[in-house]
Amino acid sequence: MSISPVRTKADYKAALIRIEELIAQSPKKGTAAYDELDIIGTLVAAYEEIHFTIEAPNPVDAVKYMMEENGLKAKDLVPYFGSKGNVSSFLNHKRGLSTRVIKALHEAFGLPYEVLIA
Repeated sequence: MSISPVRTKADYKAALIRIEELIAQSPKKGTAAYDELDIIGTLVAAYEEIHFTIEAPNPVDAVKYMMEENGLKAKDLVPYFGSKGNVSSFLNHKRGLSTRVIKALHEAFGLPYEVLIA
């Protein structure tokens, strides 16, 4: 087993190929192949975290996605926002979220506070 750091795009591609090879072997826990897969997977995850960061969505996009996933219309959000006008203003990027609305959306739909506050 020869393991080296994943620093470049070439290292990354080589590590992904090696991961595929190891997965094809279906290594058992406690074997050298299993340990190698674990180590290389950790290195690849660290590389991806640095080079392929995913930004959190803005609050409006997060709420619109949640609405789509739950089959909701703007009128369905009135109980959380207080009025149709508030919902419309928010969805059109003209109004932010109050603390009360953030808490209500988090509790009702599980939207993370970090996304709603952003």
